[in-house]
Amino acid sequence: MISEQQIREAVKVVKDPELRKSLVDLGMIRDISVEDDRVTLTLALNILKGPKKDSLVAEIRKVLGHLPGVSSIEVHLTAMSQTDLEQLFPAQALTGLKRVKNLLAVASGKGGVGKTTLAINIALALAREGRRIGLLDADVYGPSVPVMLDLKEHPAWENNMMIPVEKFDLRIISLGMIASSEKQAFIWRGPMVGKAIRQLLGQVLWGELDFLVVDLPPGTGDPSITVAQAIPKGSVLMVTTPQEVALADVRRAIDLFKEFNLNIVGLVENMSYFMCGHTSEPIEIFGGGGGAKLSEESGLPLLGAVPIELKIGLGGDSGTPLMVSAPDSETGHIFQNIARKILEEVDHP
Repeated sequence: MISEQQIREAVKVVKDPELRKSLVDLGMIRDISVEDDRVTLTLALNILKGPKKDSLVAEIRKVLGHLPGVSSIEVHLTAMSQTDLEQLFPAQALTGLKRVKNLLAVASGKGGVGKTTLAINIALALAREGRRIGLLDADVYGPSVPVMLDLKEHPAWENNMMIPVEKFDLRIISLGMIASSEKQAFIWRGPMVGKAIRQLLGQVLWGELDFLVVDLPPGTGDPSITVAQAIPKGSVLMVTTPQEVALADVRRAIDLFKEFNLNIVGLVENMSYFMCGHTSEPIEIFGGGGGAKLSEESGLPLLGAVPIELKIGLGGDSGTPLMVSAPDSETGHIFQNIARKILEEVDHP
């Protein structure tokens, strides 16, 4: 009969695609048992619903299937504990976060909902409340913060750590500030994405911050998973628009962050309505009540509804956000109220 040691040696050739190390060496292969021609083992994953699950199981089955005397292979799946995750993703990789009091990830299920615009203006609103704020553009596929804040300088380096660029009382880092040109395309696969996100999170001298606002890419792929793993005590603000297609995607994103036990502070409905000069009634271009519906379904508070406003778009194009150009406008007050509600929920002594 085949031994447990032979099983371990065979599975050693299977590597985690992100960490590029053997599953055995990483401690991801557990509870090996052999009974006659049947092999049973457990595969511990950093996220059970992750995209690498099926391919890893298939590779394990393949290598074990080549062993003589093995005709049945059973692979059970389990989730890693927080201790396991801390060992795989060491704290020293996130050195720059040591003096950051709170992390607030701004997330959405799909693109085109104005998530980056909200992340920037909410970060500025938090700064207006007297807090020390950092802004991390973690959208590795389409980093737009440098354009929306008119940032053309590259961050400096000190002792192998990046120094954030400061503007509008924010400390800012974006992959778009590191790229060699604005037109450079980012064509990365999962392992490279995870590495880049961890570098942006931890290899930056953020200094003393009350909040680091993290603008996530849309969806529930590698970047969102990496940030979720990196901020076990972080909070998430979900952004949606009123349409059902946006709500469906946000529901999936909420499930992802709940799986990591992250505190979801609430929802913001963007592009909620439009005020036309010819009527005093709001025009709901994308429908109405979507944010309220999702709030009722999920039990998450709806922190605010942001209208479609020309000044918001112009601010993004000119590099001067609305919370800088018109903080006392009606929409500016909406952003400020959202910031205050976040502080009530998150900013505890």
